[in-house]
Amino acid sequence: MTDAAPNPQVDELIAVLARLRAPGGCAWDREQTHESLVQYLIEETYELVEAIESGDRDELIEELGDVLYQVIFHSDIAAEAGQFTLEDVAAHMTAKMIGRHPHVFGDTIADTPDAVMENWDKLKAVEKPSRTSVLDGIPQGMPALALADKLLGRAHKVGLIDATQPGAVNVQSEDELGPLLLAIVASAKANGLDSERALRTALRELQGEIRVYESNDAGIIGTTD
Repeated sequence: MTDAAPNPQVDELIAVLARLRAPGGCAWDREQTHESLVQYLIEETYELVEAIESGDRDELIEELGDVLYQVIFHSDIAAEAGQFTLEDVAAHMTAKMIGRHPHVFGDTIADTPDAVMENWDKLKAVEKPSRTSVLDGIPQGMPALALADKLLGRAHKVGLIDATQPGAVNVQSEDELGPLLLAIVASAKANGLDSERALRTALRELQGEIRVYESNDAGIIGTTD
């Protein structure tokens, strides 16, 4: 007698997707590509974020399922093209997580979150020696505010700024921060300004400053991606 599959519902979902994309299945699913699915992946990701923020259990289950389905969908497309399979994706991630956690799966000692991140940075630098800047690997298509947070972290990492110190405007809670950000956007809109474009312009300038600082310093400090 064989043991039952440990994740029967996941296996069934994989089978459903395979049936939809098989000859005689769904015409729409058959014609999708990695590129055509990007818009849905972005949409489903934002819906998942919204479900997390709402704290609704059923919505969280649904939106996690939608994102999981995207992973399975892309893997099936790749498998059909002879590129890789869902098993390859899982195996790569398993090896990556084991390798990035030597304090759990090896002999390295890291008792605090800061120590864990320090080890993570060192391992990342070894894994990706071709990267010459802490900016390498940061997706420029991120929403401007998320990109700003990421870039400020990298500027702090190389020593360009001290991100632990409050800037010209010091807010100490998200309850204060939200209305302030909204007021800034409202002011920009009233004056015909594009807040997103303005922030992205400032971020391009910050990235230029980071690269100049790096070129004058000892070199790259590990990233966290």
